[in-house]
Order: sequence, then structure tokens, then C-alpha cells
Amino acid sequence: MEGERRYISSDELRKHNKAGDLWISIQGKVYDVTDWVKNHPGGDTPLLNFAGQDVTDAFVAYHPGTAWKLLDRFFIGYLEDYHVSEVSKDYRKLVSDFTKMGLFEKKGHGVFFSLCFVAMIFASSVCGVLLSNNVWVHLACGGVMGFFWVQSGWLGHDSAHYQTMLSPRLNRFAQVLIGNCLTGFSMGWWKWIHNGHHIACNSLDFDPDLQHIPLFAVSSKFFNSLTSYFYGRKMSFDSVARFLVSYQHWTFYPVMCIARINLFAQAFLFLLSKRRVPRRGQEIVGILIFWTWFPLLVSCLPNWGERVMFILASLAVTGIQHVQFCLSHFSSAVYLGPPSGNDWFEKQTKGTLDIECPSWMDWFHGGLEFQIEHHLFPRLPRCHFRKVSPLVKDLCKKHNLPYTSLTFWEANRRTIGTLRTAALQARDLTNPVPKNLIWEAVNTHG
Repeated sequence: MEGERRYISSDELRKHNKAGDLWISIQGKVYDVTDWVKNHPGGDTPLLNFAGQDVTDAFVAYHPGTAWKLLDRFFIGYLEDYHVSEVSKDYRKLVSDFTKMGLFEKKGHGVFFSLCFVAMIFASSVCGVLLSNNVWVHLACGGVMGFFWVQSGWLGHDSAHYQTMLSPRLNRFAQVLIGNCLTGFSMGWWKWIHNGHHIACNSLDFDPDLQHIPLFAVSSKFFNSLTSYFYGRKMSFDSVARFLVSYQHWTFYPVMCIARINLFAQAFLFLLSKRRVPRRGQEIVGILIFWTWFPLLVSCLPNWGERVMFILASLAVTGIQHVQFCLSHFSSAVYLGPPSGNDWFEKQTKGTLDIECPSWMDWFHGGLEFQIEHHLFPRLPRCHFRKVSPLVKDLCKKHNLPYTSLTFWEANRRTIGTLRTAALQARDLTNPVPKNLIWEAVNTHG
């Protein structure tokens, strides 16, 4: 009966916002998810970041209709001052419309063709190494291997956001095969990082995809040695960081050419860490498979010169993907503090930008040319992004929100411009940090 209902105020909800005491609100109902956090498929980061808030928009973005049935076990009361903004109403209507149209389930034949394509380019790289003695062929094969890693990365990204295969078990097999076995990075690590990025898009202290000190800083706010709440450590802006950031607009592309090495290293650090890693054994076996076949393939090249050349070519081509990751966020709006469940739509549109390209180039960008659409509807198969893009534009226009779309080259110029601005600010000696001899030598006489 109505009189027996328990009502909870927003002030009371906000008090339950820490590990060991997690409450959230979804569509006016309050749920105690304290014990669920360790079993949450998306990890603990989303629940910890959004604890004590209404998270309806984020919930409908990430969860299919079947997930609503699981909420009843955690229900504890009703939010007495529940309010929905006009933006959220329109956003939720879009999600509902897409669900009725079956867009979240209709994946087309893109996955099948992509799998065939990556298998073909992988085989061509391996055959070129084993069947040819020509140095230029071997160099090309290194580039093709890098291109294979890029396209495999897009497939891994898809399979982590929605079920690309016929069953969850087959989908998991595809993740480990594509991610761990063939490209050498941990899908478990990537999902942990990527969930944190999506939930706290472009938060300087909560989004791990912006936390690249000492190499890069997209905002002068990093000069205050912020604390990373994702990694749980201080991002010190010392003399080394100042020196590296001061030239980041020059080092950006060279670093991207070898950025894959960081993914390899992060996989080992993640799997050997003490943190809870779901299906750690599968992840480790997959990584070991990669570090078996790839060194064996490289060893088939006739000399060390060609081996190094092959590896560098594969890393450099893969750098295109790492640049793509940065373009959509480095020059977009940033903020400090935790994500807010009440401005989900606004934060996603302000923190991302789209890359303009013809439809026949969609395969190259892996769907991330529609970064805004992807962040708003992360479960939506990439084959639908171009179709729903006009609807998202109209909604942004209706609520006077930015919808930024640039060509690939314009996005590169804007990213370099952002890095250059921060670099020049880092050189400002009116905010000194302890200097070393290298800093003094490079910056003497300007």
C-alpha cells in the first residue's frame, strides 16, 4: 500500500557513495548494490563512480531490457524528489525507439565480413614472411600485420560492447582469440580501462584515457599534480613531466607509433596484479599464445635488420589506431571531478567529437568515426551509427548542445593545437618546479 512505501531523499542517497555502502537510483527507485559490486559484469568502477546518484541514463545506455528484471532483489525504496530533465526524457525516448526498431539486436553481416577480412590480411602477412625472400615484401608484411592488429582491435571493441556472436560463450571465445591470442593485449584490462573511460568521459581525474602524465597533458589543470581516482595515485607534475609536456605537440606522433608497446606491458601488469581479474587463466593463456606465435614468425625472417624492420612497421601502422583514440577526446571539453548521472547526455556530447568520412571508409575507422553516437549508445552495433546520427544531431540542436564533427585532418590539427597550447603553458616559468640539468640546457635563452 502507498502508506507502507519507504521514501528516500536525495540527501540520504548521496550519503551512501563509498565502497561498502553503495546506493543508486534508477527511474525513481533506490537500490542497495553494496553486495552486487563484486559480481557486476562491468566491474566495480561504474558503481563506485555513480554511487549516491540517479544513474538512469547510464543504466539504459549500457543494459538490455533483461537487466531490469535483476534489479528487484536490490530494491529498498523510492526517491522522493525524483526529477527528470527534458534532455534525459528525449534521450531515453531515443533508446526506447531504437529498442522497438530492434537496432540493438540487428548486427547485419558486418561481423562475418570483418572476420573474413582480418583472417585474409593475417594470412597474407604470415605467407609473405614464410614464402618470400624479398626485403620489401617483408617490410610490407610488417605493415599488413599492424593493419591486422588495427582491424582486430575494432572487432574486439565491438565484442566487448555487445554480443557479436551467437552466444555469450562464443562471444567470449572471440574476445580472447582476437584480443589476447592474436593481438597480444588483455581484453580484461581493456574492458576495465574502457568502462572507466565511458563512465567518466573526459574527467581529468576519473577518466584513465586522459591520464598520460608525464608524456601528455591536455589541460593545464594537470600541472597541479592531480590525483587519479581511477588508478588511486597522484599524477605528479615534476621537472621531468614539465620537460616532456613542453614538447608534446612534437612527440605526439612518434609516441603513437610505438604506443602498442604500452598495451603489451599493461597486459602483463594487469594479469600479474593482485586485483580481481575475471577468468584470469583464460587471459594468461591467450597472452602466452601471442608471445609464442609472434616471436616465432619474426624469427623466420632472415636477419635481425629485417626483424626489427618488421616489428617497427607493424607498430607504426598500429599507431594510426592510437591516434584515432586520441582525436575524439583530446581536444574536446574536459572537467574535474566525478561523473554525474544527471547530465549523462551533456557530458557525452561535450567530451567527444565525430570524424567526417564517406560511408565506404567506415571500415577503416571501426565505427569510432561516430564517437558521439557510440558514447550515447554503447550497445548499438556500429552498422547503425550513420543511420541514427541525424537523430542525435537534432536532439543536440533542440537542447543547444554541441555536436562537433570534423574531418580527419581537421581533428588532427585541433588535437595538435590543444597539445601545443598546454605545452606552451608548461614552459611558463612563473609556475616553477624543481629543474634538472636537461631542462636548464634546453630552455636556456628560450
